[in-house]
Amino acid sequence: MKRSFLSLLFLLFMPLTGAAQTPVIVANVENKAIADEVEALGTLRANESVDLTANVTEMITAVYFQDGQRVKKGDVLVEMDDSEELAELAEERSRLDEAQKQVARLSKLTATNASTESLLDEQQREVETAQARIRAAQSRIKLRTVVAPFDGVLGLRNVSVGSLVQPGQTITTLDDDSVMKLDFSVPSVFLPVLGPDVPVTARSDAYPGETFEGQILSVDSRIDPVTRSVLVRALIDNPEKRLKPGLLMTVTIAANPRNSLVIPEEALIPSGDKSFVLRIESQGGKTTVSRTEVELGARRKGEAEILSGLSLGDKVVTHGTSRAAPGSEVTITGTQTESTSIAALIEQAKKAG
Repeated sequence: MKRSFLSLLFLLFMPLTGAAQTPVIVANVENKAIADEVEALGTLRANESVDLTANVTEMITAVYFQDGQRVKKGDVLVEMDDSEELAELAEERSRLDEAQKQVARLSKLTATNASTESLLDEQQREVETAQARIRAAQSRIKLRTVVAPFDGVLGLRNVSVGSLVQPGQTITTLDDDSVMKLDFSVPSVFLPVLGPDVPVTARSDAYPGETFEGQILSVDSRIDPVTRSVLVRALIDNPEKRLKPGLLMTVTIAANPRNSLVIPEEALIPSGDKSFVLRIESQGGKTTVSRTEVELGARRKGEAEILSGLSLGDKVVTHGTSRAAPGSEVTITGTQTESTSIAALIEQAKKAG
């Protein structure tokens, strides 16, 4: 008798239990700009970089720069002793002046047949020889002056006035840091999405939370046969001169940009090698959910690309997927957006209840 009474109570209350509406939070299926993201590590290089060295063995007589100074193309940085070369230049100019006077005198004599053409030609060769010697002396003087080959920032000064420098000895370094080159390796499987003008985003631990935008300049013509990767070079503007050569950067390439349907990752229900969502359906004044299989594309933080299975404007359950059974009636307590998290919506629902 007791057992029959319990069974009767179960039958009486079963419709009430089945009719209970499950509270859920939903999100709209949106159309967003998306891209395939490729991450790599890269190293910064200056747009132009050079070690300024001595070309001759000579003593330094003047230094016109300080450590870390910014200079313009053509600025004189270092002068070396050129007294001997200046003396040679003065001597050659004197010889040239005398040779030119002789050419002028012989030209008049030759015109009156008082001298021969051969003597005039010989003296003309003396003029040309003196001119060549002058150019050589000027070249030797130029080698004793170090100038900036382009605009940039100097490194540390390695010499002082009175130092005897040798050919190849580094005086300082010069970097054009107005634009930085970012070199990084990418697996060769991504070759189809690499090319000039593809945007990149770079980050560094030196500047937490900051990103630097750039574009791919070129892709190396060869693939490394060991790592099967290709070297890529991007350019990043550096107007504030904060980025330095040698800095390690984390690079993200936004390849194959497109507009696609996107939903929050919380809405996905994985099952084996397939993915499902609970889609909201409104019919006859009732709001229910249906289990719908979706085809996924790219994944990014907090979002998933939908290739098929949903349409723009559909709503999917993001919170309550474990409680809402397919076909059951639900109550929408909030709509998740980029500016409103699930946690905030749950808190709002608690306060409203």
